[in-house]
Amino acid sequence: MTLTASADRRAARRARRAQSPFAQIPFGRIQNPLAPFEVITPEQVEQLHEASMHILENIGIVFMDAEALNLWEKAGAQVDHASQNVRFDRGLILDLVAKAPAQFTWRARNPAREMTVGGNFLMFAPNGGVIFAQDLERGRRPGTLEDYYNFLRLTQLCPVLHTTGDQLVVPHDVPVSYRHLRRSYGAWTICDKVAMEAPHGRIIPADAIEMANIVFGADVTQLPEPVLGGIINSSSPLRYDDRMLGGMITYGRAGQVLIMTPFVLAGAMSPITIAAAVAQQNAEALAGIAFVQLVRPGAPVIYGGFTSNIDMKSGAPAFGTPEGAWAMAIGAQLARRYNLPYRGSGSLNTSKAPDAQAAYETMWTTWPAVLAHTNFIMHAVGWLDGGLTVSYEKIIIDMENLAMFQTFLGGLEISEETLALDMIAAVPPGGHHFGTPHTQARYATEFHPTFLADRQNFELWQENGSLDTAQRANKIWKQLLEEYEAPPIDPAVEQALREFVERRERELRGVELYS
Repeated sequence: MTLTASADRRAARRARRAQSPFAQIPFGRIQNPLAPFEVITPEQVEQLHEASMHILENIGIVFMDAEALNLWEKAGAQVDHASQNVRFDRGLILDLVAKAPAQFTWRARNPAREMTVGGNFLMFAPNGGVIFAQDLERGRRPGTLEDYYNFLRLTQLCPVLHTTGDQLVVPHDVPVSYRHLRRSYGAWTICDKVAMEAPHGRIIPADAIEMANIVFGADVTQLPEPVLGGIINSSSPLRYDDRMLGGMITYGRAGQVLIMTPFVLAGAMSPITIAAAVAQQNAEALAGIAFVQLVRPGAPVIYGGFTSNIDMKSGAPAFGTPEGAWAMAIGAQLARRYNLPYRGSGSLNTSKAPDAQAAYETMWTTWPAVLAHTNFIMHAVGWLDGGLTVSYEKIIIDMENLAMFQTFLGGLEISEETLALDMIAAVPPGGHHFGTPHTQARYATEFHPTFLADRQNFELWQENGSLDTAQRANKIWKQLLEEYEAPPIDPAVEQALREFVERRERELRGVELYS
């Protein structure tokens, strides 16, 4: 390709970006100005706290790692090495939890994209841990590396997503032993936002930290702020397995962000009542958070809640339910009790298509998360089929939803100018405000700039093909991928990342990551 042709292509991309669906939507740090929505009383919060303390003191949590057991034993916990069960004095747990920061800065490759975690700040993260990719033309299929990188490109372009996400989809066309290298390489080069990589075992997080060292040109374990994060799930009920503990030790010692998230389904991994499920979730989360502080006092952690219920007709997990909304909101209240940032979820649903069920179940997840003052909302876009599938079209639909949340949380100005009493007086009864100076000055910016919703009349909608929401979303994600342009990165850094990935792929061929 000639230099002229390359320049022409860049100019064409810039022109398309000017007409981009996101052209009028700013990137920024979202703050929630609303009072936290609390679904239970302070007395009930204490009941749940006491129930969790009973679990920790009298039942215990299994830690399936010898190093973890030794650390707990040295700290004064009651450790049964044969069963790997650990019981804790509440004072020990609460003293350790108190060492975790209530708020911290999470650095990004692009300093303009760094985020504040905690307080009234809100981050949206894309889907994670998904097996299948889906779109209207190709249907549901095993995810590929191309899908993974496409989702990163869409994430980079979306101004209301704040992180690369953790395992956007399984890239089945890449061997298991070095998938993480391809994921991390894409996260660092395709995006310049806050970075995530799965902290599973010891090899994956260690490689992720080495790649972060390359990107930042420094030992990131010695930086004052973290640059990496990842999700930790307890193996409910009441257990942390060796994979998760390896990641907790490796990321924890390195001072990187661990999002401690018990995955509890009421009726399956806990007693059927939401009260019991949340009490168990709290015990598991506190044990994990305390352990990270045992590894490195002051290490950044986020209290995570991922509790919902089982559908008793099918036995399948149910998401986007009133019960899940309760659990998420109560989790936020508990996190505030311990002065910790809180992680919830956004687009959870069990629909198999980006349809009405997907939409209303998503809203039954996202609204409670926002109202409860969740700080980190995972799975905010794309999720279908109980988390088995990520849909290109659903990503776009959810991005529209998140942009509307950003507008809503931006607040409403009430002032002499916005009340516009002079305009009300100037327009006679029965007249209109279309042509007034007040309207003309504000018409392009006053209202949320929807990029997906169809608001034309029925006849025009018919004339333009009678496209439904999913069909319009299909056009938009294709347009976005066409206009994508990688954010700048130092060529020497990119080369060093490539060389690291190539070397580690050779070293890891056929290696069992979790031995």
